Amino acid sequence: MAPPSARRTGSIANAAAKKAPSTAPEPRERPPGADVIANGGTPGGAKADGANAAGARPRRPKPEKKERRPRNGYARPSRRGPGSPLLIAGIAILAAVTASGGVYTALTTEKPDRAEADPVAAAPPDNLQGDPVNVARSGQVAPLERVVPPDVLAVGGAAISTAKIKKIAKLSQVGDVLAVAGGAVQLQGRQVNALAVDPSDFRAWTPPGTAKKTELWEALAGDQFVVSPAASEQLQLAKGTRYPVVGRTMPSLTMGGSGSLGLPGIDLLVSRKSGTDMGLIPNVAVLVNAPGTDPAKVAKAVTKILGPGTDVVNLHESKYQSQAGGGGATGYMDLYKQAAGTCPGLSWTVLAAIGQVESSHGRNVGPSSAGALGPMQFMPATWKAYGVDGDRDGKADIMNPYDAIPGAANYLCANGAGKGGKQLYNAIWHYNHAHWYVQKVLNLAKAYAARYD
Repeated sequence: MAPPSARRTGSIANAAAKKAPSTAPEPRERPPGADVIANGGTPGGAKADGANAAGARPRRPKPEKKERRPRNGYARPSRRGPGSPLLIAGIAILAAVTASGGVYTALTTEKPDRAEADPVAAAPPDNLQGDPVNVARSGQVAPLERVVPPDVLAVGGAAISTAKIKKIAKLSQVGDVLAVAGGAVQLQGRQVNALAVDPSDFRAWTPPGTAKKTELWEALAGDQFVVSPAASEQLQLAKGTRYPVVGRTMPSLTMGGSGSLGLPGIDLLVSRKSGTDMGLIPNVAVLVNAPGTDPAKVAKAVTKILGPGTDVVNLHESKYQSQAGGGGATGYMDLYKQAAGTCPGLSWTVLAAIGQVESSHGRNVGPSSAGALGPMQFMPATWKAYGVDGDRDGKADIMNPYDAIPGAANYLCANGAGKGGKQLYNAIWHYNHAHWYVQKVLNLAKAYAARYD
């Protein structure tokens, strides 16, 4: 599928476009460019009927002349250099050309007055991250407790409303949802797509190798910035060096390190505090985790909820696989299919069924009352014997699905699961010594096969 086509959306409807009552005073001065439609259309100033006895119309302040934009819609960098008033006046939603490959529409808009902004769209979400992934303790970055591979990324042309984010979270196939602020900023004279995130929450949504780099997330928590390897190389950034990052303000931030972010077109992470200071757009991006589900169908459902003006990316498309880490798998369904390939004769649907029964695909990683851990609920002694380093980072991590799912395939295969029939039944029984458990897994596997194979 081709990348989402470039679309341009207008600015938020201006409250002053409505007619003022006959007793209204002359309209107040508007911020420069506030009445200019983002797509380059005509000014939409306020009308005032009967503003004085002579019927004269009040003067409307002239909108500030805006810099011409090239026909391709990309925001043109200011010739006046970083920090100039023209550059800081507007912030791009997300740029179309980035270090890691762009997929978003370039759109520069003027930020409306607080009173004029849609209060629903601008409101931050309340606990919309699904089950808590990590919880920060005493102001420190929380330890990584599980990995949540994103399946779909949605980027709005403006802040995505809380109501719509809640609708996405309530989709039956969706496991977790994370809404973050974002926008295009300038770094080293280049436009870069940035997300403003809580490191304790967001680290679980990145590729395992990046998620495990605690020092990276501690740097982010300390208001440093993190970049993708592509951006680090192209912009010639050096860890520990301070750089001006230009948004609505121009803070000087230290580069805290780099790591694969696994999100096409996203090359920079800043803290929530830095993002707020720079004026990044609240809730402009939503990450969706829907394990064991056809991601194309999830993307379609999310598109229907968010409507026009939103780019919805199926992260399982082959062109995005190289950025995901973990051998090209971007989500649980991919991991089940990859792991099944290591055991000839074993269907991925059996692994998916076990993953659903054991942890609801990573939503409940334990420890269980018996001491089982991780998305596939291994006992530590069993894991020691059959654990697999699936992401080849030098460690077989019981909590990491990139390791745990191949470990489950290894354990099942060692008990004859690849031979099918009674051998498969016995292998599943060894996983959990209960006949009801075996029946439940086999029935779920049939359901997965009927739906996806």
